[in-house]
Amino acid sequence: QVQLVESGGGLVQPGGSLRLSCAASGFTFSTSPMSWYRQAPGKEREMVAGISNTAGRTTYTDSVKGRFTISRDNAKNTVYLQMNSLKPEDTAVYYCRRGGPPVYWGQGTQVTVST
Repeated sequence: QVQLVESGGGLVQPGGSLRLSCAASGFTFSTSPMSWYRQAPGKEREMVAGISNTAGRTTYTDSVKGRFTISRDNAKNTVYLQMNSLKPEDTAVYYCRRGGPPVYWGQGTQVTVST
């Protein structure tokens, strides 16, 4: 059974930090490009960051550049999203995704940025 299990979400104040983790199993993680998406209520799901299988290439949406860092540890089958200088606009459910084919999605973890 393929699994992508996100963790690390929670409630933080503006300017705070969180590190999200996505633990993968059931497929060959080391050859799979991975990404993080987020979806806020009433909004479309959007890609936040992506990372190649070797971690040699990363991409970010403009709104998080300089604040978020995607990384991976292939020995642990885990992809991370370090989020710094968080803003209320970052509030969303965050999902990890395996680049397909086939595409796999995690269940999501809630991030809330509020005073």
